[in-house]
Amino acid sequence: MKQWIKIERIPGVLASSYEKATRLVIESYYSSVADEIASSFATGDMLDLGTGPGYLPVEIVRRKPDIKIIGVDLSKKLIQMAQANAVKAALSGHLRFEVGNSANLRFDNDVFDMVISTGMLHSLKNPVRVLKEIHRVLKRGGQAWIYDPAKVASDADWLKWKASLTSREKFFLWLFKMLGLHQPIAAYTREQVVPMIEATEFESIEIDERKNEIRIKLKK
Repeated sequence: MKQWIKIERIPGVLASSYEKATRLVIESYYSSVADEIASSFATGDMLDLGTGPGYLPVEIVRRKPDIKIIGVDLSKKLIQMAQANAVKAALSGHLRFEVGNSANLRFDNDVFDMVISTGMLHSLKNPVRVLKEIHRVLKRGGQAWIYDPAKVASDADWLKWKASLTSREKFFLWLFKMLGLHQPIAAYTREQVVPMIEATEFESIEIDERKNEIRIKLKK
């Protein structure tokens, strides 16, 4: 049985293929997530962990320009892409992106009104530590919304993605898979996430378990 190794940072050689996959689901996934977040959060300071190329923050600020978002990701390459996407969308005054580790955030205590994360939880080696960091940087009464989908693209989307890959991108995807460095995505279950959250000090917990996805809403 193959032993998979969790990789928290998208390697630079895979960043372009990851960005292409993310771009495909802006309309089908990120738009609906942005709608949900924007409907409950109109203004304030937000932190997006595992921001990738920054498409979700862009979509949120397009809906609610009074929100200021800092996006953090371990991948320098993806942060560069996110910065370019913010400039392209003419939203760089509302968005800031930086390289950082969600398990060891540089921010002071109690500084954000909301923390969001999409598609990061399943890749974490120590999810409890990250959840505790989220709790630390949230203001009293602040919320954390964590989306962890296992599948958001249609079969047609995946075919488009594969067709868009260069030979170099295909080679590195194959190589990482052969080395056991590419982990198949599996959504957490309620039974798995509850002990993680109970190890933190969040006061309110709401879990929405869906097919191929789990959504967690926490309040400090």
